[in-house]
Amino acid sequence: MENKKLFNKGISFREFLEEGKEEHREKTLNIFKNINFENSLIERIKSINKKVNVLMVAEIWCPDCMINVPIVGKMEELNNYINISIVDIENNREFFSKYQEEGNIKIPTFVFFDEDFNEIGHFIERPSLVKEVYGKNNQAEVILTMKKYRNCEFIEETLKEILNIIGY
Repeated sequence: MENKKLFNKGISFREFLEEGKEEHREKTLNIFKNINFENSLIERIKSINKKVNVLMVAEIWCPDCMINVPIVGKMEELNNYINISIVDIENNREFFSKYQEEGNIKIPTFVFFDEDFNEIGHFIERPSLVKEVYGKNNQAEVILTMKKYRNCEFIEETLKEILNIIGY
């Protein structure tokens, strides 16, 4: 099965944190360490009782990856049913081409699989809340929203979106 084969080629979240420039690793690790989900979201994560394999295309230098990959890393830390595998974009364009937005493969892209590697759903680049603001074409609102996003103010929104995608 192509999905499982690619998943098995990837690296763990911990290995991901060891890649790239120190400044990118430090920022990503700092975001990870400072994630404090509200209790109701932690309970939702802990309620996951079936294996969820998360295949990610991500690069440590990417600001969206620095923000969103740690969210799933924290989910994995809280629940052993969550398994992460991270692959790079260059060697995996063909697989991820089906998840393009605006004609491009966006990073990060998370593809969620069940224990048999049947696709459950996917998450691309940023939470819907941020994407919706871009659709309004209001430059001031885009700037404000992106500032909040880059300051990790939408981490719980991203988590809620991911939990909804996987059915929890």
